[in-house]
Amino acid sequence: MKKRITSAVILALLSASSLAVEPFTIRDIRVEGLQRTEAGSVFSYLPVKVGDTFTDDVAAAAIKALYATGFFKDVKLEAQDGVLIVAVEERPSIAKLTLSGIKEFSEEDLKAGLKQTGLTEGRVFDKSMLDRAEQEMKRQYYNRGLYSVQVVTTVTPLERNRVALQFDVVEGDAAKIRQINIVGNKVFSEKKLLAQFSSSTPGWLSWYTKDDQYSKTKLSGDLEALRSFYLNQGYLEFNIDSTQVSISPDKKDIFITANITEGPNYTVSDINLAGQMLVPEEELRKLITIKPGEVFSREKLTESTRKIGDRLGNEGYAFANVNAVPELDKEKHQVAFTLFVDPGRRVYVNRVNVAGNTKTRDEVIRREVRQMEGGWYNAEKINLSRNRLNRLGYFNEVNIETPAVSGATDQVDVNIGVSEKATGNILLGAGFSSSEGVILSGAVNQANAFGSGNRLSLQINSGSVNTAYSVSFTNPYYTIDGISLGYDAYRRDVDATSLDGVGEYESSTMGLGMRFGLPLNEKDTLFLGAAVEQLEIGTTNQSPIQYQNFVDKHGETNNTLRLDASLTRDTRNNFLFPTAGMMQRAALEFGAPPGDMQYYKLSLQHQQYFPLSKDFTLLVNGEAGYGGGIGDSELPFYRNFFVGGVSTVRGYQSGSIGPKEKDIDNDVVALGGDTKLVGNVELLFPMPGIKDNSVRLSTFFDAGAAFGTGDTQYGSNKIGFEDLRFSTGLGVAWNSPLGPLKFSLAYPINPKDDDETEVFQFSMGTTF
Repeated sequence: MKKRITSAVILALLSASSLAVEPFTIRDIRVEGLQRTEAGSVFSYLPVKVGDTFTDDVAAAAIKALYATGFFKDVKLEAQDGVLIVAVEERPSIAKLTLSGIKEFSEEDLKAGLKQTGLTEGRVFDKSMLDRAEQEMKRQYYNRGLYSVQVVTTVTPLERNRVALQFDVVEGDAAKIRQINIVGNKVFSEKKLLAQFSSSTPGWLSWYTKDDQYSKTKLSGDLEALRSFYLNQGYLEFNIDSTQVSISPDKKDIFITANITEGPNYTVSDINLAGQMLVPEEELRKLITIKPGEVFSREKLTESTRKIGDRLGNEGYAFANVNAVPELDKEKHQVAFTLFVDPGRRVYVNRVNVAGNTKTRDEVIRREVRQMEGGWYNAEKINLSRNRLNRLGYFNEVNIETPAVSGATDQVDVNIGVSEKATGNILLGAGFSSSEGVILSGAVNQANAFGSGNRLSLQINSGSVNTAYSVSFTNPYYTIDGISLGYDAYRRDVDATSLDGVGEYESSTMGLGMRFGLPLNEKDTLFLGAAVEQLEIGTTNQSPIQYQNFVDKHGETNNTLRLDASLTRDTRNNFLFPTAGMMQRAALEFGAPPGDMQYYKLSLQHQQYFPLSKDFTLLVNGEAGYGGGIGDSELPFYRNFFVGGVSTVRGYQSGSIGPKEKDIDNDVVALGGDTKLVGNVELLFPMPGIKDNSVRLSTFFDAGAAFGTGDTQYGSNKIGFEDLRFSTGLGVAWNSPLGPLKFSLAYPINPKDDDETEVFQFSMGTTF
């Protein structure tokens, strides 16, 4: 006797006793219809086993359990002489999934999104999943403003119960924001308010920034920026009443309207402190940047609570909480705040963990960390550690988190996550001159050789006029307390006899040096160095008279013992693109006895970054230099200061600003000078539409000149304003995947007749 229960009548079995199956004892279970699924998997899902009594309820539970797996399109149960036969029809598997017409997203990203909906190669195919995948894909396009997108899916059956899925996408054009209206503003103009938005109507740069494309997420951010603007101006009761977003029938134009209520302007009447402060109240009050009598600013209030929290964090209170409770006087339009300080429990650091470094050794990172394991948590030391790691220049990003240790109330871990970048670069250059021919130059630098933190550099410059070779090595941690040791070996050959416009002379310099760096504290480092140089120099009757006089006095071969000392203070928050901090440097180069050349050169530099806002930074740089001979000696002309070029005054040829002289052929020659002055002011800001810090734009103003020791036809020993050269322009710095690129487009403001100008200048390299 054979009895069958199909899934189609299972509900009837539960409700109609006339269709009930006569109970029987299961003496065996057999599965039929399997192609990919193992029989053992079916047995594991079945709620019955051999020896159980089979009933209507058991049949319903078995069918429900097998359907719930998602593996089967149909399930049938049959009973024959005490044997339960489970007949299944498997759903097809996805053998191939292809996408076409994709431009806005990468195919990998879309496939990853489809995988999250359960649609990926190797999985069981379910039509309901396909519908959800289509909707999810459209939603992704809607978030990019592509409302006219069309997604067509094709399911092609294949042998062995498989299918191929094809997604054909017609993306269409992105909908543009045609109009943004703000209704209800009385105090501020709509233009000023719209300046707070990252979204805008189409502009000349919108093709690149895509700021005219609507997205719900971006609009939410814009509305929050608008709210912050009003709260920072004292409008405590500001409210966004409603927001309407409409789209044109052709799905090409977006119209946004925000209805707002500004409310009255509030001033601060009083600031009080309460709670368990643990630090003298007067010290905490100095950290409060918002003062009574000022217009309320949420930004200043947030900054005040953050500073108090950080101050308590320096004492080990990692979870200090400072809440600002307002008291509004709506009649007088005043607000008083009580800052409730809850330091929480004092905690210490359990472990310092490092992650993300695949090349850089752990010890290279750990030696920059100032927060020690087992010590009290210190927010200042953690921030200092972050800055030191950023200044290494090895990482694109440094993140530090301090999660609580599970099961402990007084411990935290310090988790340092880094994202490494290429720390080596190859700089290659090639040029052509009618007098010198092909000029080749190159440099190989590795700032983190083999992940050890050691720096290795090899430079080669080959041409018929200038040839230079140098090798440098620096171990920044020669001793455990951070004393660095470096070596330099170099050779420089100059043959200017065939180069037009440059004073003729020949020289060959060979040198060998050693350097030490002694950290005085976290900010200041003293550098000491010594080098032995041998110079051979020759002139012709066409050489500048200063060159000839120098050789007549000192001979064609000179030995120099060069001593170097410099003191540097560096508080910049980033090695590549700083936004805050300063770098100060005082350097002395000394030609010491018993060397033939006895001279001195003093250089001073002050460079400071002022954060004006989240995106804008002001850079101010000043440099001064002065040199001279000692005793009967003089400053060698090849040690002169030279000004002009991409690193000093942009828009002028390198080394061309300063004293000049005419040679025997009446050509003007730049001589350099024993004094220099350089000043730069630069406004730095990110490239619109690029959210990371890989590209930075700037507008700059440069000034500077070199001054000579003796009067010449084109310069004098007097430092005069009339000798300074000025330029202004635009700059671009890009930390590209191929290496650092810098471009400048400069306008020389006051060039003289004999100045050599270069409006466009650049430097470029390739990382490895």
